[in-house]
Amino acid sequence: MTVAQQLITVAIMAVATALTRFLPFWFFNGTRETPKVVTYLGKALPPAIFGMLVVYCLKDVQILSGSHGLPELIAIALIVAVHLWKRNMLLSVAVGTVSYMLLVQLVF
Repeated sequence: MTVAQQLITVAIMAVATALTRFLPFWFFNGTRETPKVVTYLGKALPPAIFGMLVVYCLKDVQILSGSHGLPELIAIALIVAVHLWKRNMLLSVAVGTVSYMLLVQLVF
Protein backbone atom coordinates (compact mmCIF):
# COMPACT_ATOMS: atom_id res chain seq x y z
CA MET A 1 0.00 0.00 0.00
CA THR A 2 1.27 3.43 -0.85
CA VAL A 3 1.24 6.27 1.66
CA ALA A 4 -1.66 7.91 -0.17
CA GLN A 5 -3.69 4.69 0.00
CA GLN A 6 -2.92 4.37 3.71
CA LEU A 7 -4.05 7.94 4.37
CA ILE A 8 -7.27 7.42 2.39
CA THR A 9 -7.95 4.18 4.30
CA VAL A 10 -7.42 5.88 7.66
CA ALA A 11 -9.64 8.80 6.62
CA ILE A 12 -12.45 6.48 5.50
CA MET A 13 -12.26 4.52 8.75
CA ALA A 14 -12.30 7.72 10.79
CA VAL A 15 -15.40 8.97 8.97
CA ALA A 16 -17.13 5.58 9.35
CA THR A 17 -16.34 5.49 13.06
CA ALA A 18 -17.56 9.06 13.57
CA LEU A 19 -20.78 8.31 11.67
CA THR A 20 -21.56 5.30 13.85
CA ARG A 21 -21.12 7.54 16.90
CA PHE A 22 -23.12 10.52 15.59
CA LEU A 23 -26.01 8.87 13.71
CA PRO A 24 -27.99 7.84 16.80
CA PHE A 25 -27.90 11.43 18.07
CA TRP A 26 -29.03 12.74 14.70
CA PHE A 27 -31.91 10.25 14.42
CA PHE A 28 -33.03 10.42 18.06
CA ASN A 29 -32.36 14.07 18.86
CA GLY A 30 -35.15 14.47 21.38
CA THR A 31 -37.77 15.85 19.02
CA ARG A 32 -39.31 12.41 18.54
CA GLU A 33 -39.93 9.61 20.98
CA THR A 34 -37.32 6.85 20.82
CA PRO A 35 -38.82 3.70 19.24
CA LYS A 36 -39.65 0.94 21.71
CA VAL A 37 -37.42 -1.56 19.91
CA VAL A 38 -34.40 0.73 20.32
CA THR A 39 -35.18 1.22 24.01
CA TYR A 40 -35.56 -2.55 24.45
CA LEU A 41 -32.25 -3.23 22.69
CA GLY A 42 -30.55 -0.63 24.87
CA LYS A 43 -31.69 -2.52 27.96
CA ALA A 44 -31.31 -6.10 26.71
CA LEU A 45 -28.05 -6.08 24.75
CA PRO A 46 -25.49 -5.11 27.43
CA PRO A 47 -26.27 -8.09 29.73
CA ALA A 48 -26.52 -10.40 26.71
CA ILE A 49 -23.14 -9.31 25.41
CA PHE A 50 -21.51 -9.73 28.82
CA GLY A 51 -23.06 -13.18 29.09
CA MET A 52 -21.66 -14.07 25.69
CA LEU A 53 -18.22 -12.81 26.74
CA VAL A 54 -18.31 -14.98 29.88
CA VAL A 55 -19.22 -18.06 27.83
CA TYR A 56 -16.49 -17.24 25.30
CA CYS A 57 -13.87 -16.76 28.03
CA LEU A 58 -14.75 -20.03 29.75
CA LYS A 59 -15.17 -22.21 26.65
CA ASP A 60 -11.64 -23.64 26.76
CA VAL A 61 -11.39 -24.24 30.52
CA GLN A 62 -10.31 -27.83 31.19
CA ILE A 63 -11.97 -28.92 34.43
CA LEU A 64 -10.47 -32.41 34.34
CA SER A 65 -6.84 -31.38 33.79
CA GLY A 66 -4.29 -28.75 34.75
CA SER A 67 -5.47 -26.31 37.39
CA HIS A 68 -9.05 -27.67 37.07
CA GLY A 69 -10.44 -24.19 36.36
CA LEU A 70 -9.54 -22.84 39.80
CA PRO A 71 -8.01 -19.54 38.59
CA GLU A 72 -11.12 -18.86 36.54
CA LEU A 73 -13.45 -19.76 39.39
CA ILE A 74 -11.55 -17.58 41.88
CA ALA A 75 -11.47 -14.64 39.43
CA ILE A 76 -15.20 -14.96 38.75
CA ALA A 77 -15.93 -15.06 42.49
CA LEU A 78 -13.85 -11.90 42.96
CA ILE A 79 -15.63 -10.17 40.09
CA VAL A 80 -19.04 -10.97 41.55
CA ALA A 81 -17.99 -9.94 45.08
CA VAL A 82 -16.46 -6.63 43.97
CA HIS A 83 -19.43 -5.86 41.75
CA LEU A 84 -21.94 -6.56 44.51
CA TRP A 85 -19.84 -4.46 46.88
CA LYS A 86 -19.07 -1.41 44.70
CA ARG A 87 -21.53 -1.69 41.77
CA ASN A 88 -18.79 -0.52 39.40
CA MET A 89 -18.37 -2.64 36.29
CA LEU A 90 -14.98 -1.19 35.31
CA LEU A 91 -13.57 -1.89 38.77
CA SER A 92 -15.05 -5.40 38.77
CA VAL A 93 -13.54 -6.28 35.40
CA ALA A 94 -10.17 -4.78 36.35
CA VAL A 95 -10.04 -6.73 39.63
CA GLY A 96 -11.03 -9.94 37.85
CA THR A 97 -8.45 -9.48 35.10
CA VAL A 98 -5.60 -8.63 37.47
CA SER A 99 -6.48 -11.44 39.88
CA TYR A 100 -6.70 -13.98 37.06
CA MET A 101 -3.35 -12.91 35.63
CA LEU A 102 -1.70 -13.05 39.05
CA LEU A 103 -3.22 -16.47 39.78
CA VAL A 104 -2.12 -17.93 36.46
CA GLN A 105 1.39 -16.44 36.58
CA LEU A 106 2.23 -16.84 40.26
CA VAL A 107 0.07 -19.57 41.80
CA PHE A 108 -1.14 -22.14 39.28
